[in-house]
Amino acid sequence: MTTPKLRLGARTAAFTLIEIVIVLTIISILAAGSIYMLKGNVDVAKETRVESDLQNIMTQLQLYEARNMRAPTTEQGLKALVERPTTEPLPEKWTQLLEAVPKDPWGMEYKYRYPAQKSKKPYDVYSMGKDGAEGTEDDIGNWPQTATK
Repeated sequence: MTTPKLRLGARTAAFTLIEIVIVLTIISILAAGSIYMLKGNVDVAKETRVESDLQNIMTQLQLYEARNMRAPTTEQGLKALVERPTTEPLPEKWTQLLEAVPKDPWGMEYKYRYPAQKSKKPYDVYSMGKDGAEGTEDDIGNWPQTATK
């Protein structure tokens, strides 16, 4: 039995280190570009979630108001949807409407104000947005959004 011998001038089929480094560099550049492009989509998704959460909270507030003939006060806040208020005016037909006070995508609780200052509804429900500061342009609430976004 004979073993095959390689001829001295023959090249074996393999990738060189330079070729591997070039391919990895190209893949890294494409991945970094993709991550950068997705960053804007994440912000849009968070804003969409806030709008959905606000609709849910407002539905529960309407149900609270229908059962108790008035909306919770600012002091009672959204906690009135989770636990029975202990401050006046006490609700007559209180029922737990939410499991917990929801948090916005940035980890802050939604804010509630009665009577409303920005909304045409009886109350304002809003998130302080990405910056976490109240009264800035990135606040998202149950009022019409400005076109500056």
